[in-house]
Amino acid sequence: MDFKISELENFYKNKKVFVTGHTGFKGSWLVLWLKKLGADVTAYSLPPEGESLFELAGIENEVKSVFGDIRNYDDLFAALKKSEAEIVIHMAAQAFVLESYRDPIATYETNVIGTVNLFEAIRKVPSVKAVLNITTDKCYENKELNLPFKEGDRLGGHDPYSSSKACSEIITSCWRDSFFAQSGVMIASARAGNVIGGGDFSADRIIPDIVRAIAKNEKVILRSPKSIRPWQHVLEPLLGYLTLVMNLFNEKEKFASAYNFGPDKESKITVEDITKTFINKIGFGSYDVTKDEQFHEAKTLRLDNSKAKEHLGWKPIFDFDQAIDFTANWYENFLDKKIATKDFTEQQINLFCKKF
Repeated sequence: MDFKISELENFYKNKKVFVTGHTGFKGSWLVLWLKKLGADVTAYSLPPEGESLFELAGIENEVKSVFGDIRNYDDLFAALKKSEAEIVIHMAAQAFVLESYRDPIATYETNVIGTVNLFEAIRKVPSVKAVLNITTDKCYENKELNLPFKEGDRLGGHDPYSSSKACSEIITSCWRDSFFAQSGVMIASARAGNVIGGGDFSADRIIPDIVRAIAKNEKVILRSPKSIRPWQHVLEPLLGYLTLVMNLFNEKEKFASAYNFGPDKESKITVEDITKTFINKIGFGSYDVTKDEQFHEAKTLRLDNSKAKEHLGWKPIFDFDQAIDFTANWYENFLDKKIATKDFTEQQINLFCKKF
């Protein structure tokens, strides 16, 4: 099964889409792409903290932006109802493993109760027809067997973040069976690997850590240099999300399940590999390895993407080097300030779309 970019353009034009978490890294890229496709976007999220693609690209001017907390049911419901959305894409989350150790209560409140709040709000907004819950590759029970996870594998999570996202997956299945099936609302979930790309300024993520270290003329410190992650450019899973929602909306139950979006199975790139490659590409920087004890983090995470390939016609567009090139080019432009951030980001979306 294959599809063309024109299918997405035809589908999303004038569609009313409600996105949570649009001030985050992935959310900012998503709403820019949705606007390019002609969608009518309402977005709900906490205000950004610190430097962000959201502010650099002026995204607040591109969508109907509502600042709010998904833990506040009344505000969330009011925003969703006013949007008259046909499609909901849920990305708002506490998305960091180390932060989940520091504040597990807030992590569960956001990722579990926040998801329940949204699903309950959806039940009272009859315009909604399709829902996509974005979780993570870390929702699987990881026994360090060095095998790619399939959608039917057991859910789990050693750390509070991973566990909370496994809970979010269980909630998705529960609301599908208990409530949405009867009302005709189609719901799916998406589990993506570690994303890289321009505009990520988050703490405890490798590319932003490298960029910050370069700006301070310091070495970046690697916590787990030999850990393997399913690295992919941010536009890869976003293409998967947009394609899955289109199929979910049009063909309903056939696509109402979980999907992995990650690089092909031969990808075995470590934290040290990506650090070396990015530093070589951007032309400066250095790294060292911490000797301090750290909280537990999985050594290996890999995803089996065959279901998304077979059912959706989705496949990775970039190889690892191309993903690094795109990412380094964005940060080089950001540091040099040659092209406005919004314009450069949209140019990268356009270049990506030309490749499939």
